[in-house]
Formats: sequence, structure tokens, C-alpha cells
Amino acid sequence: MSKWPVSSLQGKLHIKHGFPFKSEYFSDGGHYVVLTPGNFHEAGGFKRQAGKEKYYLGDIPEDYLHSKGDLIVAMTEQSAGLLGSCAFVPDENMYLHNQRLGLISTDQKKLDKSFVYYLFQTKSVREQIRLTSTGSKVKHTSPERLYAVTAPLPKVDEQKKIAAILSALDAKIDCNNRINSELEAMAKMLYDYWFVQFDFPDSNGKPYKSSGGKMVYNATLKREIPEEWKDKQLIQIANITMGTSPTGDSLNDVGDGVEFFQGSTDFGWQFPTVRQYTTQPVRMAKRGDILLSVRAPVGDINVAHINCCIGRGLAALNSKDGFDGFLFYVMQHFKTIFDRRNGQGTTFGSITKDDLHSLSLAYPTPELLKKYDDVISSYNQMVFTRSMENQQLAQLRDWLLPLLMNGQVVA
Repeated sequence: MSKWPVSSLQGKLHIKHGFPFKSEYFSDGGHYVVLTPGNFHEAGGFKRQAGKEKYYLGDIPEDYLHSKGDLIVAMTEQSAGLLGSCAFVPDENMYLHNQRLGLISTDQKKLDKSFVYYLFQTKSVREQIRLTSTGSKVKHTSPERLYAVTAPLPKVDEQKKIAAILSALDAKIDCNNRINSELEAMAKMLYDYWFVQFDFPDSNGKPYKSSGGKMVYNATLKREIPEEWKDKQLIQIANITMGTSPTGDSLNDVGDGVEFFQGSTDFGWQFPTVRQYTTQPVRMAKRGDILLSVRAPVGDINVAHINCCIGRGLAALNSKDGFDGFLFYVMQHFKTIFDRRNGQGTTFGSITKDDLHSLSLAYPTPELLKKYDDVISSYNQMVFTRSMENQQLAQLRDWLLPLLMNGQVVA
């Protein structure tokens, strides 16, 4: 039971439709990015689409270039759970207001914009949006349907206090993510430098290839690699478990059985999000395993933070030699290859067990792998610690959200 008066959003906010930008002016490069529902996280928040952006080279109509801090809402459910998701535009003079999105403005005497962002994350509001949507396969909503949504609405001063509490938790999560991104970028840069460019430290501490280290042609890889390195297939360096989905009647969302991840739709920033459980697990991944998406988008990866069951959209990998940090960046490197081929028009709808097993790579000496592992193990531990903290912060935020919105906890 809410302590706040319940009313509709009619007259308190306004939603402006986006512009139908013409696909003939879309490009893989440019400055202005056309936003889509794919730029939203299901639970709310802006999702950058690095390498997948649609740039626009045509004329831009007045008032359809977003400002930093604009609040936008997904009006089309491009994938399950996105309808009604909100996000703040993160940058100025870069993103275009597309037709499938709504731009939210509020009567500041009645509604705080940050409060609206969190209001649209509540189950009650999302359920109202879903029930009033149109379309059988792809669901749509409209400004009028969103105006009709009812919710407990405290006075604006209280709205701002509620939003401030939830925003503080999100800010800490974002800070951790940015630190993790820097740490991962450093580890990836070292991987590229040592294992792609072959400029690892030689016996004198100098860059191997740049200092004239001996390179030999490898017929399997069809390129030169350092003299003591070997060509190997992925199955030779990794234990690989292909996922198999359990029966549908074993699945539930009440915590009965083992955590189950079907595919990349369950992926988070670093770890997957638990949505389902199964009482009849078939294929299991161990805590610390790399989870690889084997269906479109092929190559996306997460790390299993718990022992879990994996469905047919995933494979689980761990290193046979104990060099999981190296294996993680090997899989990230393969992901760039898949993305490059996708960009050239060779779309990977899935990758088979045989194809995955036979992926070839240049494999370094054990001594170099040990040296790399010594360097990045501390990075990985810091990333893991912050990622686990983020899960706890997100759980706290999601627990507080309905209580604050209903007035059961006073800000």
C-alpha cells in the first residue's frame, strides 16, 4: 500500500516522437549517431554500441539533435523487456532522436525528470506499458498510452530525494565500470603488444619483433610467428563445454534449482544476470569459466561468477594449462575477427562445435604465458572485486526502488 497519492502521468510530462531518418544516408562512419532501442539496457540506462553504431550523413532536421542529459524512452520493443526502458543521453551534439524513441520533458512543478527515469524501471509501470502495447511480434507503445500510466507520485521535493539516493548507487556502479574498463583496456593492450604484434620482452628485455627477433613462416596460420611458438587449435589449449538447454518445464524464476543462462541476452557488463533457474541441469559451467555466445552475436563473452547451467546459446571455456587470463583475451581477439567479418557482410548466425574447436592461434612459450599471467592476474582480481561489488549495489538499488517509490522507505 502506497503512502503517496496515485495519479496518471497525463499533464505532468510530454513525449516527443523522433524523426524517421532515411536509411540511404546511414553509414559505418561519421559524427552523428542514430539512436535505436538497442541503445537501452533492459532495466534502464544508456547502452553504447561500440562498433555497431549507425552514423547519419544526411541533413539533420532542427530539434532532433540530442543534448546531453536528455531523457529518452524506448517506444518499440526491439528485444524482450526493452519497451518503456529509459536512458539519459550521455554526450552533447552527437546523438540523433530517432523515430522509435520518445523524448521526455516534464512539468518541473509536478515531476522531476530523474524521478521519472526510475519510475519507468518499476515493475508496475513496465507492466502497464506492456499490457497497453500494440503488435503481436514487435510491441509498440505511444505517448498517449504512457500518459495514461498511473503511479504513486509524491511531491517534487520528495521525488528529488528518492532520485538522489538511487542515482548515488548508479554513480558508484558507473565509477566501478569505468575503472574496470581502464583495467581491461590495459590488459588487452598488453595482449595485443605481446601476442599480436609479437613485441613481448626478449631475453634482454627489448621488444622481440621490433628488435629483430627471429620470425618463421607457419603454413597452418599462413603468417610468420616467433621462432619458438607453435600453432594450436582452440581445443588443444581449452576445455570446451557446449551448452544444452534443459526442458522447458524445469525452468522457473523463483530460485528453484540451479542458475541457468540461455545465451548472450543474459550477459551483463562482466557477469551474466540471473533470470532463470532449472531443476534439471544438463551442461554446467564452473565459477571462473569464460562464457562464449555461440549464436548471434557470436563471440560476445562474460565470465561465470557462479557454478551454473548453460543453454545452447553458450559455450563454457577454461584453460587446460591454467592461463585463463590469456584465454580470455584470445577469445576477445577472436571476437574482433567475427565482428570484422560481419562488417564485411559475412554474417555469423552461429558457430558450430567443430568450428569452435578448430579455431587456430599462435601459442606462446609457457614461460611467456606465465609472465603475462603474473602481470594481469592483479588486474583481473581488481576487475572481479569491483564487478561483484556492482552486483551487490545493483541488488540494493533494485530492492530500494519499489520501497522508495511506494513511500515504504522515506528518503
